[in-house]
Amino acid sequence: MSENGVRVALRTIGLTKEQITPHGFRAMFSTIANEHGINRDVIERQLAHVEENTVHWAYDHAEYMPERIKLMQWWADYLDGLTK
Repeated sequence: MSENGVRVALRTIGLTKEQITPHGFRAMFSTIANEHGINRDVIERQLAHVEENTVHWAYDHAEYMPERIKLMQWWADYLDGLTK
C-alpha cells in the first residue's frame, strides 16, 4: 500500500494532517519500539531504513526476519492492548 493510500484513508475517516500523517505512524512505531528496548537494528530494518555507516552496510546484509516477525507480533499485541 502506498503512503498516498494511507493518507486518503486517514482523510476519509476524518483525520486531518494536523492530527496524523502516514509518516507519523512510522515515527510512533519507532519511538515506542525503541522505548520498549527492541533491538534498534531490527526496528531500522523493518522500516527499510538504510544504514548510514556505509562500511557496516557493505558487510552487514542481515535481514533479521525471525526478529522482525516477533517485532510485528509484539506491535500487533501492543496495539490490541490499547483498545482494551
